[in-house]
Parts: sequence; C-alpha cells; structure tokens
Amino acid sequence: MDFKQTAAIVEKKTEQKISHADLMSYLMYPDVFVKFAKARSSYGELEVLPTPEFFYGLQQGREILVQLEPGKTLVVKLLTVSDAHPDGTRTIFFELNGQPREVTIRDNSLRATVRGRPKADPNAPGQVGAPIPGAISSIVVELGQQVKKGDRLLILEAMKMQSTVYAPVDGKVTKKLASVGDKVEAKDLLLVIE
Repeated sequence: MDFKQTAAIVEKKTEQKISHADLMSYLMYPDVFVKFAKARSSYGELEVLPTPEFFYGLQQGREILVQLEPGKTLVVKLLTVSDAHPDGTRTIFFELNGQPREVTIRDNSLRATVRGRPKADPNAPGQVGAPIPGAISSIVVELGQQVKKGDRLLILEAMKMQSTVYAPVDGKVTKKLASVGDKVEAKDLLLVIE
C-alpha cells in the first residue's frame, strides 16, 4: 500500500484532510493520532499548546505562551477553579494577556444535583421560553387559564431589570414548568399554551 492509499484511509477514518506530518503521526501511533484528530475537529488546531498542558491541563498559577502564528502570541495564566456548582459545572478564572476572564464549563466527572430544564422548541409556537437568563419574580397566569396573544404571562428579573414575557399565541395554559424564585437560563421552557 502506498502513501496516497494510506492517506485516503486516514482521511476517511478522521473525516479530515490530513497533512504529510499527520500521515507520519498516524503511521507511528495510529490509535493516538485518530483520538487527536477527533479532538482537533472539536477544539481546533491544538498544536499551538505546549505538550504538558495539552495532556494534563494548565496547573493553577502557571502561565504559558501560546503562539497562534508568527507575531501573535497569547499569554494564558490559570488563576483558580471554583467548587462545583449544583448543575455540574465549574467556573474557571484565568488571565488572557493580563486581563481577567472567566468561563463556566461542564465538569464531566461530576453528576449534577439539579436537573437541567427542557428548552423551548422554536418551531412550537405555544412553548414559552425564557428570553434571557434571570430569576422569575412573578407569574400572573394559572394552569388551565385561557390567554390571548399578547397577554402578560410572567416577569423575569436580571441584574435589577425586569422583563415581561407575553403570550405568543391564543390558548389555554396546559403546563407550568417554573415557579416564582426559580433561576432560569435563556430558552428554558417555562409554560406551554395549547
């Protein structure tokens, strides 16, 4: 089997166009390369990361340089990782070129103690989703109540601002999936009108 045939096989396995260096990596470590290629398709080019950070992650307080291209280098420093949140996520606090940043990620080693809410289907006009993340401060309709398009359903509060959610269609409130005080994310399903 020649290089072109082998390259075609590797491209089929990884579903990616591969370089000559990729082919050499595959020939030396086939299983490792296939896993790497799958990670690369999910996260982008990973070759810019230093090897220890690629395999083991960044250690707290450590700073690394990530050269994206000649003349474009990022300085990344991990500050701390929060304790687990009830929904199975953690907040990562880091500096990017000296500027503080944070991002919330799902920790796959944890089990969430709070079940996530279902999301509203945008193709189902009677499903009422949260337009923004926030807390529900009041619900003005009851289960089984008839509503008309444009009637006020509930009020969300986020960063001391209130947002009113209105009925998108005429009908009867058949499901109420939220209560006053609940914290919701954008697009979480709150009510169903049929």
